[in-house]
Amino acid sequence: MLASTPSEKKVVLITGASSGIGEATARHLAAAGHQVMAGARRTDRLTALADDVRAAGGALDHRALDVTRRDSVQSFVEAALDRYGRIDVLVNNAGVMPLSPMADLRVDEWDQMIDVNVRGTLHGIAAVLPTMRQQGGGHIINIASVAGHRVDPTAAVYCATKYAVRALSEGLRQETRDIRVTVISPGFTQSELLDQGGAAEAQAAARNAAQQHAIPATTIAEAIGYALNQPATVDINEIIIRPTTQG
Repeated sequence: MLASTPSEKKVVLITGASSGIGEATARHLAAAGHQVMAGARRTDRLTALADDVRAAGGALDHRALDVTRRDSVQSFVEAALDRYGRIDVLVNNAGVMPLSPMADLRVDEWDQMIDVNVRGTLHGIAAVLPTMRQQGGGHIINIASVAGHRVDPTAAVYCATKYAVRALSEGLRQETRDIRVTVISPGFTQSELLDQGGAAEAQAAARNAAQQHAIPATTIAEAIGYALNQPATVDINEIIIRPTTQG
């Protein structure tokens, strides 16, 4: 992925910024000169992230955020507006992936994936869309997955949520000419996505595959930066990134 230099400094909001792709993206975009507002539930990690970024000369603010709560997302966006006066980019990154066979009937975990991966994405869109339309422009970047392009055993519900993210993104793209919409679909990527929930055997198998194949989260951050830095007349609709060794 070729690097690109931003033609302007942008206000970028990132959800799920306390680890993995979200954290890497916050660091990358702040280092590129953008003003970043990072949100996540683990505020201690956000504080450490902000300290690191500022020590390196970047600009990053943070706020507690639970994407499953519409009021929390709205407060996050309003805090950014109060602080910067505008919102140029939203990176809808927060996600969960507890894997299990359908027959396990882990319905609470199904609900969690729907709440975080789908409703969380919708909450982000709903919170920034009025402001972006009023501004006459903006960019919404939704993190999907290669799981939004295929279905694998133990991942049916997760795949369904990522298919949904792609569908929502394409619908939004077709409905507007002022707001750019990008979907980033990572393959195996170094993150904490497999550290919580799911069936033990399914999670262990996925962790083993990730250990063998995963690419750094910085690779995804660079792809996000590439899409973000294109001219306003160019909309990178979708980027699929997977390790060369991933089937």
